[in-house]
Amino acid sequence: MIEKHSEREWIHGLLAIAASLLLLAAAPQRGLFRGAVDIVGEVLRYPEYPAVLIEGTAREFAVWFVDRNELQERMNSLKVENERLRLVWSMETARNLRSDLDCFEGYARVTAREPLSWWSEVRINRGSDDGVVIGAPALQNGFLAGRVGTSEGRFAWVELLSSSTLMIPVVVEETRDLGVVAGDGEGGIWLLYIPENKVLRGGLHISTAMVSEALPPGIPLGVLADERRETSDGYTAWRVIPGASLSQLYALEILSLRSPSDGVGLP
Repeated sequence: MIEKHSEREWIHGLLAIAASLLLLAAAPQRGLFRGAVDIVGEVLRYPEYPAVLIEGTAREFAVWFVDRNELQERMNSLKVENERLRLVWSMETARNLRSDLDCFEGYARVTAREPLSWWSEVRINRGSDDGVVIGAPALQNGFLAGRVGTSEGRFAWVELLSSSTLMIPVVVEETRDLGVVAGDGEGGIWLLYIPENKVLRGGLHISTAMVSEALPPGIPLGVLADERRETSDGYTAWRVIPGASLSQLYALEILSLRSPSDGVGLP
């Protein structure tokens, strides 16, 4: 085995010497040698071109695919973060609003308003346990918004001025004309039972009249609008612009009708 290994080494050495001699022989003809190499390279360039093109395209596609995945992951991360911040902001806003409403003494927070009875009634978070009685006036910003229709332990329902079943005796402050305010169930409020010969105008102030003990007199409702309509019974109906924003009710001031001696009332 050792002899065979030595023979291989001698053969390799002889081949290396022969190759060196051939290179030395071709050295004086270096230009011819370089020309042959250039021709071979030019010939091989065409078969290699598709492979080079495919390789470059594949490399660019791989880079684009990686960049696209990174961009998509970044967008998904930003979307999740945005949703989280929006949820936190909504919860914080709701807590702040609830805290602001709860800090008003004598105010009740509106907790429900059904779409089918939007202009008729709202539910508040105070009831008979808090001294809220049926018929008590409900105010927003000092203007009458409605009256308590039903009252139970911890909640009550307030019937709004825009309800078609609620009728409030009122007086036109400037002329002392008496009438009744009622809603049409669709957001409109009208001053009814004003004789046709009465001369009124838009801008006159409307407040509760001293007709019964159900409502204290002098609670402002709003002002008359210029719009009016004639009725078949010889009266004129005037549209009323309420002082309370009936479409945006968040809290109401409930005036308890119980006397202080009862020992029960809103805090």
